[in-house]
Amino acid sequence: MKRSIFIISFTLIAFQSFSQEPVTTADTLRKDALNVFMESTDFIRKEIPYVNYVRDIKDAGVYIISTSQNTGSGGKEYTYFFVGQNQYTGMADTLSFATRPDETEEGTRQKEVNTLKMGLMRYVAKTPLARYMNITFTEPLKETVSTDKWNSWVFRSSIYGYMEGEKSRKQRYLSGSVTASRITENWKVNLNTGLSQNDSKFIITDSTGSFNINASNSSKYFNSLIVKSLNDHWSAGGTVNMGSSSYRNEQFSLSVMPGIEYDIYPYSESTRHQMRLLYTFGYNYVDYTDTTIYNMTWQNLWKHSLSASYEVVQKWGSINLVAEYSNYLHDWSKNNLSMMLYLDLRIAKGLTVSFVGSGSMVHDQLGLVKGNRSLDEVLLQRKEQATQFEYFTSFGFTYTFGSIYNNVVNPRFGNSGGGGISISISD
Repeated sequence: MKRSIFIISFTLIAFQSFSQEPVTTADTLRKDALNVFMESTDFIRKEIPYVNYVRDIKDAGVYIISTSQNTGSGGKEYTYFFVGQNQYTGMADTLSFATRPDETEEGTRQKEVNTLKMGLMRYVAKTPLARYMNITFTEPLKETVSTDKWNSWVFRSSIYGYMEGEKSRKQRYLSGSVTASRITENWKVNLNTGLSQNDSKFIITDSTGSFNINASNSSKYFNSLIVKSLNDHWSAGGTVNMGSSSYRNEQFSLSVMPGIEYDIYPYSESTRHQMRLLYTFGYNYVDYTDTTIYNMTWQNLWKHSLSASYEVVQKWGSINLVAEYSNYLHDWSKNNLSMMLYLDLRIAKGLTVSFVGSGSMVHDQLGLVKGNRSLDEVLLQRKEQATQFEYFTSFGFTYTFGSIYNNVVNPRFGNSGGGGISISISD
């Protein structure tokens, strides 16, 4: 019994010795630092150490909302909305920076830190830490601006492939694309062409012997989008698409769909909120690879669609909702109704809920192949199957509690505890 009491007492003393650190001048200074709420990385916390990163938005003097969108050059534009509250109520700023298509991760995060530093200075200037700040300008200004010899056109080509396998399975995949785009204040032009090939081989062995299952999918496409800005709410344009798809039983397809769009909010505010209504109407021609269930080998079709998109980013989270209805005019029963919802909400202090869901009512599968599909085609999803609906959903909850501060970066023993380096590759 005495031995147990000794072990417990020693453990409590050791815990207190590790958990209680002496108060220093730096700690006294930090308590006067600006409280900031944002989605910060280890790099940001290391490069901007003169603010307190708090876990809950209610504890912040300023919260920062970040958004990003693709630019005409193929890079990205990142926008940060600085909103003051509590003692900084009424203060607000918006800063942006853009990356090149070939920007490295290091280049992007340096631009991010520089932008955040500039945005935070207005708020830091009102704290006792302001007297320790030093602002510099490192690059001389040019007297002239060089013209763009490409006239805002950006070209990109890519090729991607992989091979994998084992004794009983082999798979090869190859895809390539070429894109050209030109995005200005008045025009948006996207041209995209490419192809893909996917081949699989399975070796099935049972008591009677072994046999092979071979399957392949191929597709080719050319997609184009041209949009003219009419004013800050209206735009007009259309798409022209051509291609072929073994999965969709299309030997050749052509679609011409002009349309008009109205955004309730000005397009200039698109990074914060959008409410867009888009109507398209046009012609579709399809030459089928095999006879369809409607005994057609080709078809001339007229089609229209109406879609509504709502997007908003606020301090409480973000919502992205898209609904679309379309049908063929020769038979209004051949229609499709789909919805997609992305939701990310902070519903209480430390509690966040996220939800992604999509669903479609499918009644427009005109290209289904007549006759029964083989077991290989069904299991390997090499041919489109008849269905009346599709859906996908995912959700999650996150709850965090404890100290309101989140300043320290400790990379020891890897990522556990918030340290280390993470590398991500995305579109």
